[in-house]
Amino acid sequence: MKRFVFVVPPLVGHVNPTVSVGQALLARGHEVVWVGHPRRVAPLLPKGARLFALDDGISDEVWRPVLERSRTVRGLESLQFLWEEVLVPLARGMLPGVRQALATLAPDVVVADQQAIAGALAARERGLPWATFCTTSATVVDPLADLPRVKAWVASALASLEREAGLPPSETPDLSPHLVVVFSTRALLGETCVVPPHYRFVGPAAAERPEEPGFPWDRLGEGPRVFVSLGTVSADGADAFYNTLVDALRDEPVQVIVAAPPERIPNPPPNFLVAARVPQVALLKRVDAVVCHAGHNTVCEALAEGLPLVVAPIRDDQPVIAGQVVNAGCGVRLKYGRLRPDALRDAVRRALHEPALRASAARLRASFAAAGGAAAAASHLEAFSC
Repeated sequence: MKRFVFVVPPLVGHVNPTVSVGQALLARGHEVVWVGHPRRVAPLLPKGARLFALDDGISDEVWRPVLERSRTVRGLESLQFLWEEVLVPLARGMLPGVRQALATLAPDVVVADQQAIAGALAARERGLPWATFCTTSATVVDPLADLPRVKAWVASALASLEREAGLPPSETPDLSPHLVVVFSTRALLGETCVVPPHYRFVGPAAAERPEEPGFPWDRLGEGPRVFVSLGTVSADGADAFYNTLVDALRDEPVQVIVAAPPERIPNPPPNFLVAARVPQVALLKRVDAVVCHAGHNTVCEALAEGLPLVVAPIRDDQPVIAGQVVNAGCGVRLKYGRLRPDALRDAVRRALHEPALRASAARLRASFAAAGGAAAAASHLEAFSC
């Protein structure tokens, strides 16, 4: 039996894959402990999961400006905001607690999310084997390639974190030189994408998550269904998007299931079902297309069901993921800030009825199934721990 410690940021899309992999490791007799901020992480973990709690105050200090400024930051430029205002401060804030966790838990392997840089630093300080979970395939293709000044700033900031920790410089301080598990496949990135030999592509790890009580399954109608989600960060401040969505689809012969606070669509048309929280993995098995912000988890979970996508990227790595979706031939891309009802309506019709999009989505589904998901990720970690 080995002890695996998962160091995670307070971000839903980065915690969820660790739940699936953690459950796979637990089923094989290993010990798994999560290290993170309890207010945001604990509700996402399975019943009985062990969590080494970090100071929620640190998370709140970093997260508050994210929520406030995320309404105005757009496109690839938001990657600079992500690093300057979120990831680097979060690394400094988490590091003391992560150090204490590793000293207390004495893990055999540390698994640090790519955005939980404190996990990588603390593991290196203690000389522990460490792996990285890449919960977005954008990292693999260098999302900062078109932003050289931001890329230089990030490299300098990571070097500063290493110096502060008394560590020698490394080529990729946020990515393990030993094992990087990518929750995607080459079919989405493009077969010509060149990656280091220690990268392992496992596809999405989408095990069933804690139940969302009260979801009205009985209200799912007959005929085509479209699922709409802007993720857990972007739903606030998206009134213009939701207004456009209603104008675009209120008269279409489809049912629209929207993951959003009900107050965002206060008077939904009869063919709309709006819920603040949805059982996304289970729901995707019962819809026909997805409209989303090109968040990596939503994209991969949709493609794992062979669902064509309409993507309207907003910030961070989402433009990169949207580009991968279009290049793979399994989706239609729209401009979030200039979204028109007619364009959205036409894109949804294409996602529902265009054979080429559905065929490409089916090809991606096959690649994800072959990659192995959570079970494959667990096997890679087991092999690494030996």
